[in-house]
Amino acid sequence: MRMVRFLMSALLAGGPLLAQAPQPTHLSLPDAVALALKNHPQVLAAQDVISTATQRIRQARSAYYPVLAGDVTASQGNIGGRIGAGYLSDSRIFDRFGQGISINQLITDSGRTPNLVASARLRENATEQDYQATRYDVIASVYSAYYNTLRAQAVVKVAQETVAARQLIVTQVSTLAQNNLRSQLDVSFVSVNLAEAQLLLLRAQDEVQRAYAAMTWALGSDQPATYDLAEEPLPPGPAASSESLVSQAFQNRPELASLGLSLQAANRFEHAERDLSFPTATFIGVGGYMPYIDQITLPRVIPNEYEGAGINVEIPIFNGHLFAARREAAHDQVLEAEQRLRDRRQQIARDVRQAWASATTSYQNLDVTAQLLRQASLALNLAQGRYDLQLASIVELTQAQLNVTTAQIESLNAKYDYQTQYALLQYATGLLR
Repeated sequence: MRMVRFLMSALLAGGPLLAQAPQPTHLSLPDAVALALKNHPQVLAAQDVISTATQRIRQARSAYYPVLAGDVTASQGNIGGRIGAGYLSDSRIFDRFGQGISINQLITDSGRTPNLVASARLRENATEQDYQATRYDVIASVYSAYYNTLRAQAVVKVAQETVAARQLIVTQVSTLAQNNLRSQLDVSFVSVNLAEAQLLLLRAQDEVQRAYAAMTWALGSDQPATYDLAEEPLPPGPAASSESLVSQAFQNRPELASLGLSLQAANRFEHAERDLSFPTATFIGVGGYMPYIDQITLPRVIPNEYEGAGINVEIPIFNGHLFAARREAAHDQVLEAEQRLRDRRQQIARDVRQAWASATTSYQNLDVTAQLLRQASLALNLAQGRYDLQLASIVELTQAQLNVTTAQIESLNAKYDYQTQYALLQYATGLLR
């Protein structure tokens, strides 16, 4: 009864602490992906980049529309003064007040504006592909964090089971030693084994906390949390060859599409810079009303209403090689874009081949680690039987226990490694959605 009262008091004392413990967040892999795409700051920032690129198109297209400006002018001048410094020395500056509007409409700039608009539109399309690439980066991070968290949690379970099993053996061997059926050396060996299992548990718990932190970042969350994650089935085996996957990656990876569109945009911008050397025609119109004119000084010379219109054709002749330098700089940007696209293709081909090799190795490890676990479990059963019959030493038993624990962890690592490597292979080929 005393023990029962002690347990009840402990439960009541720990009740408020249990109530305050945060509940784990239950997630499946699709739920985690959806949550990350909704909240991750990288995805939200990529959306803002698209909006910025859309406004660049509007800026480039603004040259198609007339420019209207309102003018209000008032001046005072000395009609008798003809000599002075600055712009207001001429006696034609007279007393007046007027208001009006001016209009400036581009007629043609020899194709420069259409090329600028096309370049801006291509860059917007490139940012949309960059947005898709950012989404896939976030999804890949979620997959990796998800499987790493499952792995860490599974290792904790193995460590807890190992601690419990070795604690039981310590209790049994200690009891036998007290009855002079086993030596204190056996007790020392199993106690060392128990301490190693406890260290394994501490390291596994630390790894779980690290995995939770990585999972929180992958989800784009600002608040720390613990997670209860659903298991995912093992994916199928990888393809027999990596070359077909490289071809798929060239077709599917949004980074390549973005760089290809950026190259086209650079070409159109080069054409726009070339068009600077051709004539530009502009229509200019003004009109307004001057309610006050110095009619004493200028009787009936200037009417109250005024208007004017004209067409100006500007033909570049020489400006210190400015246009030539801009054209060459734009051409260099085209060459840079070509090399960036070529370099990215090479990187993607390398990544696909490496991801395929890692996935293939991880897939092969599944059978090897499963066989290792079976053999280690069989060896433990035999060692336990031999030890119970006093045919084997405690060293043989503890070594068999260590082999089982190692095989269990290797089997878990192989499972989650393959799931992670397969996801990375899907990402490398542009198929991770």
